[in-house]
Amino acid sequence: MQKKKVLIPLPHYGCDPSEVAIPWLLLNEKLFEITFITPDGNIAVTDEIMLTGKSLGLLKPILQARQDAVIAYRQMEKSSAFINPLKYTDVIADDFDGLLLPGGHDKGVKEYLESTILQKLVVDFFNENKPVAAVCHGVLIPARSIDEKTQKSVIHHYKCTGLLKRQELTAYNLTRLWLGDYYLTYPETTTEDELISALACKTQFIEGSFPLFRDDLQNLSRGHFVRDRNYLSARWPGDIYGFSLAFIDMLAD
Repeated sequence: MQKKKVLIPLPHYGCDPSEVAIPWLLLNEKLFEITFITPDGNIAVTDEIMLTGKSLGLLKPILQARQDAVIAYRQMEKSSAFINPLKYTDVIADDFDGLLLPGGHDKGVKEYLESTILQKLVVDFFNENKPVAAVCHGVLIPARSIDEKTQKSVIHHYKCTGLLKRQELTAYNLTRLWLGDYYLTYPETTTEDELISALACKTQFIEGSFPLFRDDLQNLSRGHFVRDRNYLSARWPGDIYGFSLAFIDMLAD
């Protein structure tokens, strides 16, 4: 049986290590064929603050990527797929079975979140009814992906979730004295506000319970994700295990 193929776009710099590495680890264990793409085909670099905890001070145990994600990232960065990415312009939706869109909040992710090439790719995945999974800031890419036929976002009539406004502002307020607006990718708005603006109705955005703990394989109920047809969305690294397993189920279907 031919392996299912999964495409994972990344920015030059700033992807969240947990949101890339944990899905990669679980997909890799199931023997999916993974292809990474970056703007120019150079190897992506993760958000070093999230990976190492540098500059987080006393909040490091709370905000840094958990050790399991750090270990997974160190494994992933040695993989052939990761060190040999293609360019954004090198791929088409027809060649893949699913699309995974990790997040990240450092300003470097803007080139990824604002890429018209990736937005066109997302439209093609939706038009072909192929699984698309997005987490945290990654949900902004589908929100910004406008279908030419409808002139609306591809998720306009989908139920979904994404990084909560409360999460984004809490992280900002806890660290702004020394990190400035590091946690606000777009200081003028929040991920939740922009995401809701792309939907037909505010009630399509499903918050879930307030996230206090991160999930893992033994505690999947801690996480929250929303699946609506071919689209899967989650809020933050604390949802990543359940989100990844749900994406694997979608690909298997």
